[in-house]
Amino acid sequence: MVLMNDGDTKTPWGMARNGQLPALGRTRLARELFSGRYQPGQSLQLDRIAEEYGMDNDSILKAFAELQTLGMITLAGNFSAIVRSPNPKEMQEAYEVRAALEEIAGRTAAAFLKGSTADLVNELGAMRAAVRDGNLDACVEHDINFHRTILKASQNDVLVRVWDTLAIDLRIRAVIGKISEDMRDVVESHQPIVDALEKGRGREAGLLLRNHVETFSEYIKKSESDSGFHRALRRDLEGAKDVQQAFFPSQNLSIPSLSCETFYRPANDIGGDYYDFLFLREGCWGIAIGDVSGKGIGAALIMASLQASLRAQALHPHSNLSTLIGDVNRLVYESSPTNFFASLFYAEYEPATRVLKYVNAGHNPPIVLRPHDARCEMFHLNPGGMPVGISGDSRFTTKTFQLEIGDVLVAYTDGITDVENRHGELWGQQGLEALLRSCSQGTPEQIIKCILDELSTYADRLPQRDDMTLVVMQVQEGCNVCNAGLTKQLDAGAEHRYAGKRQARHDPASGLVAGWVRPLLPVAYPA
Repeated sequence: MVLMNDGDTKTPWGMARNGQLPALGRTRLARELFSGRYQPGQSLQLDRIAEEYGMDNDSILKAFAELQTLGMITLAGNFSAIVRSPNPKEMQEAYEVRAALEEIAGRTAAAFLKGSTADLVNELGAMRAAVRDGNLDACVEHDINFHRTILKASQNDVLVRVWDTLAIDLRIRAVIGKISEDMRDVVESHQPIVDALEKGRGREAGLLLRNHVETFSEYIKKSESDSGFHRALRRDLEGAKDVQQAFFPSQNLSIPSLSCETFYRPANDIGGDYYDFLFLREGCWGIAIGDVSGKGIGAALIMASLQASLRAQALHPHSNLSTLIGDVNRLVYESSPTNFFASLFYAEYEPATRVLKYVNAGHNPPIVLRPHDARCEMFHLNPGGMPVGISGDSRFTTKTFQLEIGDVLVAYTDGITDVENRHGELWGQQGLEALLRSCSQGTPEQIIKCILDELSTYADRLPQRDDMTLVVMQVQEGCNVCNAGLTKQLDAGAEHRYAGKRQARHDPASGLVAGWVRPLLPVAYPA
């Protein structure tokens, strides 16, 4: 939603300027100064500004004195002022302090506001009405009142003094124009704060307030990404995103007796989640999914190192998976900063026997669904070691699971289960398992769609906070123990070794049914 500005025909702040309240005039003045209506070096006559913004001389002098403390203008003689360039870095630092102030205030104020949040409810209602009317200036005044009410309820004078010293009210007024497109989401993020305070949940209220301020700050950063530097940076990130996409399996990849679907979307342009399929010796397939600590470029670099290390080890003869992952762990440990590590689930699947051998290095346990007519059995492939990259001499346990025709294996990263609703509650493992029981009869594509639809509803348009990956595989008929000799025969005659192209051809003469691995477009989860 885009709220109206002075050039629009709707009338919230374009009408009757001389009749506006001084507070609204001060809000619009700060917003337009920060958004660039007035150019650095431009001289402003205060009497003309006062007339335009519906303020008297005392109000305009007070407003410009506040703006001078932020470095946005310099007062001069003859009742005038010189416009200065705003300092985005200083504004971001102030918002970091604000986030801490509000978290402390929310924790303390909860005891006093429990069952007594009528004032907050009224301010939130006024914000919603202002958004509906397109009145950005009125909305920001009620937003300031909302947060000041919590500050005062904390009964902590130090917090209020720091707030006033940093001129937080004015900073909110100054930047509000930059987030007009996101204003509806900003306003609605107040509701869970009210709910937590009404119930006296101080810790929850504090975290929600911090999250609100940090999200507000992110919107400001996003709005400032139109400079030449940021455009160049975005071009570089787009290139990095293309490079990272090439790390993932190609869409025409087929695995005998498995129908497969995948979904991947990073929280930022690039991320640290990882999945892969490796064509191995004697008809076996390697299946990997991992999650590097952190997000963004750093996590993506560690992900690339993890993938390269795993491929280098897995595509060569190896005696057992415990040794293989131990070698991968050592390589990642030696090539990564101390604060980076990665959870990893790696399995080798033999289509002829449907045996899955795996090592789970600290990853979320993949779930095997075994649907029956009226019920669904559920098995967890639990960890047998810590994440890779933490210690160079970590040891890992190999486990074996016998898959059956019709089984569905669901592997995922914690970006799926850690999705939060507007009350700060995680969807969690329990939410995932309950949903999987209800859709276990579906195809892999249907199961992924079911999960993403549920997450979209649960998150209710909140921004994505973590990288998200799903790998869903269903065992199909067409390959059993009697085919073992045939599988080895096919592998011996194949001329398409898995050497860089990551393409696996399917021979119709073998009678094996090929599934597919295809990244889904991320359309179901809100941006």
